[in-house]
Amino acid sequence: MVNKAQGFGLSLLTKVAGSDLLDQFRLRKFLEKSLYQSSKAGFKTLSQTQKILKSGQTLQKQRLPHQSKSLFDLNLTQEQQMTCDAMQQFAREVLYPLAHEADHHENFPEELWQYSTDLGLNFYALPEALGGVASEQNIVSNVLIAQSLAQGDFSLTAGLLSTFSVINALTHWGSEQIQTDYLSAFTEDPQLKATFAVQEATAAFNPYQLKTTATPNQDHYLINGEKTLVILGESADLYLVSASLNGTADVFVVQRDQTITAQKSPAMGLKATQTMSLKFDNTPAQRLGDEDFDYTAFVDLGNLMWCAMAVGTCEAVKKYCIQYANERTAFGEPISHRQSVAFMIADMAIEIDAMQMLILNAASLAESGQNFHREAYLARLLCAEKSMKIGTDGVQILGGHGFTKEHPVERWYRDLRATAILHSGLHA
Repeated sequence: MVNKAQGFGLSLLTKVAGSDLLDQFRLRKFLEKSLYQSSKAGFKTLSQTQKILKSGQTLQKQRLPHQSKSLFDLNLTQEQQMTCDAMQQFAREVLYPLAHEADHHENFPEELWQYSTDLGLNFYALPEALGGVASEQNIVSNVLIAQSLAQGDFSLTAGLLSTFSVINALTHWGSEQIQTDYLSAFTEDPQLKATFAVQEATAAFNPYQLKTTATPNQDHYLINGEKTLVILGESADLYLVSASLNGTADVFVVQRDQTITAQKSPAMGLKATQTMSLKFDNTPAQRLGDEDFDYTAFVDLGNLMWCAMAVGTCEAVKKYCIQYANERTAFGEPISHRQSVAFMIADMAIEIDAMQMLILNAASLAESGQNFHREAYLARLLCAEKSMKIGTDGVQILGGHGFTKEHPVERWYRDLRATAILHSGLHA
C-alpha cells in the first residue's frame, strides 16, 4: 500500500513537471527544489516504515534494548593469581639460584625435592579426595604453574614437573584400577618419583609411529623397546611409557625393575634433568586408560606443558635483556637507546604474548571438554619457532657475554631448543 501511494505521487508530479505553465510563471526551480526535498524525506520514511512493518512492530518510536556482552576476559581468577605468585616467588628464590650449578654439574639438586614437598607442588595435581587441591579439569592452572616456574629455570622446572605431570595423567586418564593402585601411593610417599618415556632415537620422531611395542600377557602387558631423553630416568620409580599395541599408539604404567636398563644420554640442553636412555626387555606393564583413552589428547596436553615452560623461560630472557641493555653502555649511552636492540626486545614481548594467547586458548578448550588438537598444534608450531628465536636474540643482545656461562642466557638458549625436539614427556 505504501509503495503504491509513493508511485502514484511520483506519477502525478511527473505530469506537472512537464507542463509549460511552470516556465511562464517562473516556478520550475522552486518546484524542483521542493520535489527533491519531499522525495528525499518520503523515501527515508518509507524505508523506516518497511523495516518496522517487516518486524511486526507498531509505527512508533523504537529504542533498542541494552545489550550485555560476554567480554573476552583474560584476567586470572583470584586462586590462579595466588598460585602464580607463589610459583614465581619459588622460581626466583629457589630455582634461579640453583640453576647454574645444576647445569654445570649436569645433576638435579637433591634438596630441590624437599623444597618441592614444602611448596606442595604435587598436591596441585592430586584430586581433592586424596588430600590434593586439583579439580576434575585443572588444565589452565597447570599450564600457568609450568609457565611461572620456568621463569626460574627451564631445565629444573622440567625435572620438578615430571612427577607432577605423571600424577596429572593418572588422574585424567587412569582407569579405576590404575588410580586405586598408584594415586594413593603419591599421597602416602612424597619422595616417590615418576616420569615419562615417550621419545625414541629415530630421525624425525613421530609419537604416533612407535618402535617400542606392548604385547598382552595374561592380566598385564610386556614392553620391549628403547626410549631416549627420559627426564630423571635413572632416579624415577614409575614410568609412563608410550608403546605400540596392535599397531596403535598407547600408554602404559611401568614400575622400575631389573628388566629396565638405563644409560646416560647427555644432550645439548636439559642437562640438569639427567636425561637417560631406557631399554625395556619384557618389562611388565599395565595399560594406563580404558578403551576410550585419547592418545592424541595425551600428546597434545604434554606439548602444551613444554610450550608453557618455553613462554616462562622467554619471559626470563626478556627481563634479563632489558636489565642488561639498560646497564650496558657503549659510546657513552646505554645500548637500549639503539633501535636495533630496542626493536629486538620489543619483538620478544610481542611473540611472548602471541605464544601465551595460543597456549591459553588451547588449554581453555581442553578444560571445557572441547576438541583442542588444532589449537595445540598451532601453539606448538609457534612456540617451537619463536622460543628458539628469542633465545638466539637474547644471546645476540649480550654480544660476547651471551656466549659465556657468566650470564644465564646461553643456558636458556640451549634449553629452549628442547621445545621443538621433545614430544609430550609432560602432561597438563
